[in-house]
Amino acid sequence: MNMRISSERFGKVAVAMGGSAAERDISLLSGQAVLKTLQKQGVDVIPFDTKVSSLDELKKMGVDRVFNMLHGRGGEDGQLQGALELLGIPYTGSGVLGSALGMDKLRTKLCWLGAGIPTPEWMVLSSQLELDRCATELGFPVMVKPALEGSSLGMAKADNKQQLEEAFKKAATFGCDVMAEQWVEGAEFTVAILAGEALPVIRLETPNEFYDYEAKYTTNTTQYHCPCGLSAEQEQALQALSLKAFKVLGGEGWGRVDLMLDQTGQPQLLEINTVPGMTDHSLVPMAAKQAGIDFDALVLRILDTSVMRVAI
Repeated sequence: MNMRISSERFGKVAVAMGGSAAERDISLLSGQAVLKTLQKQGVDVIPFDTKVSSLDELKKMGVDRVFNMLHGRGGEDGQLQGALELLGIPYTGSGVLGSALGMDKLRTKLCWLGAGIPTPEWMVLSSQLELDRCATELGFPVMVKPALEGSSLGMAKADNKQQLEEAFKKAATFGCDVMAEQWVEGAEFTVAILAGEALPVIRLETPNEFYDYEAKYTTNTTQYHCPCGLSAEQEQALQALSLKAFKVLGGEGWGRVDLMLDQTGQPQLLEINTVPGMTDHSLVPMAAKQAGIDFDALVLRILDTSVMRVAI
């Protein structure tokens, strides 16, 4: 499935990375991986850290497009996208609306609810009253998470009221809505999306209680199964559902949809990621490799979606 793309068509490219969000370190790793492969393939490319440089410098430097590798708030939530559109600079990934909705786990849930897409029961936590109601209505265990963070930052499983209070306090330190989600027992999967197509499904297996920050980035105990072990029909169904869920939120270009199959075999969608990681532990490159797309080709194909956005 490798497709030759001329590096000359991109002009001067800035890889946006770093930033000021809690995911800064991962963003720098992803950005450097993208930067190196673009350099290797002859693209006129520069690094651009939004924490140390103002966006208006992009115009002064004659940048033609931006490869966005800014994870988290400020880069994945529509802010960068809106600024780049005002500057008239094309960029990779979803637009303002898709980025904003995809970053907000609460609004993601509300959109999916309206579209009939299966997702675990949830509720917003804002006070002790909601904690008591959560214990009664959702029961235990539950997953507590800040609504506007990625990479599993601030997430915790609560098996009882004391753990629920502790998890709520931890998640509340991230300065956004906190939500509790009904715990789902079952296998976890992720579906990468590239230019409107779903890549092979990956099944995740970790000895940790869930696929947390450590399991994603710092440990070698996580297992990634691709092929995922499902039948062809099951895999195709998950791919189709993930594409629908991505498009419902306004997702464009590339991204990732995370989901689980509960104990009855029914899918339960968790969230989308509109700027997935591109580190040596990242999932989109794994799925692309299974589809016959190596890392170099994957990076060019993602960058090429910024060209297609302009053409439309």
